[in-house]
Amino acid sequence: MKKIIFFFLLTVLFSFSANAQNPKKPKVNKTNSEWKQLLTPQQYHVLREAGTERPNSSPLNKNYKEGVYVCAACKTPLYKSDSKFDSGCGWPSFDSAIKENIEFGVDYKLGYARTELRCKTCGSHLGHVFDDGPKETTGKRHCVNGVALEFIPKK
Repeated sequence: MKKIIFFFLLTVLFSFSANAQNPKKPKVNKTNSEWKQLLTPQQYHVLREAGTERPNSSPLNKNYKEGVYVCAACKTPLYKSDSKFDSGCGWPSFDSAIKENIEFGVDYKLGYARTELRCKTCGSHLGHVFDDGPKETTGKRHCVNGVALEFIPKK
């Protein structure tokens, strides 16, 4: 009887932890072939396969015009230009996001936990968050792949 109760408790415990690991289903859901038609090969690699672009390769890295940065896949607004700063890391950096449009996850691709950034609307990978941002604001650095973003200038 003790074994049955132990097995039952283990089953319940693992079912809760498995559910906690699954991200919410995105509002925009496309097949891989639909995403491949919509995105460039580099965008597909970063946004859909959680890849990384080469550092200092994005023209958005040094863009300081007023406007909004949107998801390259679904056009959801992600960052306002006033949250952008030059971190020197080689990728566009922001100290904060438009909170309702970003979701956070955990990425173990390098063998340790990193906080991953994803678009809440389509689930696309954007980059990672680090704790070495400007101390006078949030202290966070959202390190975002430039190909994951499109810039819409203020009119």
